[in-house]
Amino acid sequence: MYQLYYYPLNASMAPHFMLEALNIDFELILVDRKANAQKSTEYLALNPSGRIPTLIDGELVLFESPAICIHLAESNPSANFIPSIGSKHRAKFFQWMMYLTNTVQAELMLYFYPEKHTSCLNIATDIADTQEERITDMFALLNDELSNKAFLVDNMITACDFFLFMLAIWADEFKKPPLAFNYLSKYLRNLAKHDAIITVCKKEKFSLVNYQ
Repeated sequence: MYQLYYYPLNASMAPHFMLEALNIDFELILVDRKANAQKSTEYLALNPSGRIPTLIDGELVLFESPAICIHLAESNPSANFIPSIGSKHRAKFFQWMMYLTNTVQAELMLYFYPEKHTSCLNIATDIADTQEERITDMFALLNDELSNKAFLVDNMITACDFFLFMLAIWADEFKKPPLAFNYLSKYLRNLAKHDAIITVCKKEKFSLVNYQ
C-alpha cells in the first residue's frame, strides 16, 4: 500500500489527487509543517531534502512531487495518466510537466519565499510583486494553450492536469488569478468536477466554491 507524507495545500496535493483518482488503497501521513516536522531526524531519514511530499511504495522511497506523480502514472498504466511509450503525445506530456515544475512552480516558490533570496525587506516585497507579474504571464501562456482543449495533453486527463490544478490553487489570490483567464478558468472549473479533486479538497479543507 502506498504511503504519502503530506501537508494540506502543499506540493503533496498533486500526488494526493492522483492517489484518489487511481481509486487504490493508500495511507496519508501528516507532516506537521507548523512544528517543522519535515526537518525532524525521523523525516530526514526518509527525505534528506527536508521537504514535502515523500511517497513510500514498498521498498522505494521517493521525493519530489513531479517524480511521485510520474511514478504513480507509470506504475498504474491502466489509468492512462501518462501517454504510453511510443505515443506521439508522450513528449508533450513531459514538456508540460517540466514547464509546470521547473518554471511555474519554481517561480511560485520565489514568490512565496522572497525573503530567502535577499536580506532586505523592501527588496523582498519587490521580488514578490515582480514574481506575481512573471507568473501571471505563465498562466496567460497556459490559457492560450487551452483555448481549444479540455486537457493539457491529448484529449485525456493526465498527471499534468492534476499538477496544474494544484498550482492554480496556490495562485488564487493573485491580482489576476488563474480563474480570471477565459480558457484556463473553463478548464479549471471542469477539473473541479472530478471526484478525486473534490475528495482531496475536502480532506485538505480547500473550498471549491469559486470553481463552481
